[in-house]
Amino acid sequence: MKRVIFIFLILFVILNTGVLFSAPVRFPIPKITVGVGTSTQPSDVSLTLEILALLTILTLAPAIVMMVTSFIRVVIVFSFISRALATQQMPPAQVVMGLSLFITFFIMSPVLVQINDNALQPYLNKQINISTFYEKAMTPLRSFMFKQTRDKDIALFLFMGKMNRPKNKDEVPSYVLIPAFMLSELTTAFKMGILIFIPFIMIDLMVSSMLMSMGMIMLPPVMISLPLKIVLFVLVDGWHLITYSLVKSFG
Repeated sequence: MKRVIFIFLILFVILNTGVLFSAPVRFPIPKITVGVGTSTQPSDVSLTLEILALLTILTLAPAIVMMVTSFIRVVIVFSFISRALATQQMPPAQVVMGLSLFITFFIMSPVLVQINDNALQPYLNKQINISTFYEKAMTPLRSFMFKQTRDKDIALFLFMGKMNRPKNKDEVPSYVLIPAFMLSELTTAFKMGILIFIPFIMIDLMVSSMLMSMGMIMLPPVMISLPLKIVLFVLVDGWHLITYSLVKSFG
């Protein structure tokens, strides 16, 4: 009886397969077309150039985030923490990058609010053109970078570019300010990294001296110093202190 039922089910599936596959498709498939026409008005050319500029900005967005924001200092300091703890891939690089990115957004939020209110929204409402949008968007960014940039770094690039001494900050071009800002951020980040390294180096030296005095030459010092450094970092709430110091350093 079971065999008869099994054979009947097979015949039923075979007979209905053609009906199922021959049924018309009732789900519409969208059609997407991209066309290139001839511009007949100056506004069309202007719109095309604006689209090209926007696509270029989106392509360079990661580099822009690194060049003109606090991302450089934050990610380098967090990298120093991983090196000082000697925890290899803990925390993972993706976690460090993600944390650095969100802290960067937190630090840059006042600047982003100014850009949105003074530049982006008026431009979207067609109250200003693209050149005015660029000027108003760069104003808060330049102000932020000037606060974090050393005068000697700006003077270095002005000297290498053989430029005259500017009378005020407005005369400093952005292509001079941005590399000077990056150089200052690297210097500040390395200074903070040295301060982070000092207590962990002291722990390594103490553990190495103790093991040498006890005659335990074959025991790697990192096996003893690593848990001690992690315990010390957790007891002092290291992530909290370093994050607080990073954010306050941009004040």
